[in-house]
Amino acid sequence: MANRRDAKKDWRAGNAGVYHAGNGRSAPVDESRIETFAAFAGRIADAARAVTLPAAESGVSAAEDKNEGGAFDPVTVADREAELAMRALIEANYPDHGVSGEEFEVLRGDARFVWSLDPIDGTRAFICGLPGWTTLVALLDEGRPVLGLVDAPRLDERYVGFGGTARLERGGGATPIAVSDCRALATARLATTDPYLFAGVEAEAFARLRGAARLTRYGFDAYAYARLAAGSIDIVAESGLKPHDWAALVPLIRAAGGVVGNWRGEADFAQGQVLAAATPALFEAAVRTLAL
Repeated sequence: MANRRDAKKDWRAGNAGVYHAGNGRSAPVDESRIETFAAFAGRIADAARAVTLPAAESGVSAAEDKNEGGAFDPVTVADREAELAMRALIEANYPDHGVSGEEFEVLRGDARFVWSLDPIDGTRAFICGLPGWTTLVALLDEGRPVLGLVDAPRLDERYVGFGGTARLERGGGATPIAVSDCRALATARLATTDPYLFAGVEAEAFARLRGAARLTRYGFDAYAYARLAAGSIDIVAESGLKPHDWAALVPLIRAAGGVVGNWRGEADFAQGQVLAAATPALFEAAVRTLAL
């Protein structure tokens, strides 16, 4: 087990700098301060819950299409109102921090600390009355995600990760979580949001990965990554993701002991490809299988 942890630590150390968008002169955030930020991230998620839960419970009857003429990309009133509530809380408590959300413009994007917000990740599940949608909150330090929170309001589950701390909060308590020890695709539980998420060579690559895995589940959006951090899913592969989709997932998965990068095994997500795995061995096997 020690060798496994060391291998993960070495992989993360070799890739962490890829995220860093600043000049590298700022001192790292100390543990007590980031725990304070984690508590505040929980308040941000609570503000979103106050909007999204009543909307989900009353039923969502309408959604706009943000991508007219292309694939259906829904947004609801709850998406926008929840993000406004999240932003208002940040403005009131950390007016010098930046904010980058899915639904509105970036504010103070050059600040050292920037909050990345996705009020409803999995809007399709939300409008279908399914429980797997989540709220994503991340804190970036000079462009590098250092804190990630995945909140599943309908399930009353909240996954929080930073540094070497990963936990599941529910029912008023918190439980440490960790990834599984799966090292081979033949025994891996694979997840992705939609079997039709991929096209062309990406579709061919994912078909190879699906064929190599023990089983594949669909439809969980960011919740699949949360369950990977908790050890019940072993690998997630997706494409077409934007920064607000993955920023919260990276620190959570790494804090739980997992590995996350792109399909080439790098830590650059500019092309929107994300690959997360429980162990370095499983990640490397997936990279080889996905090679385009």
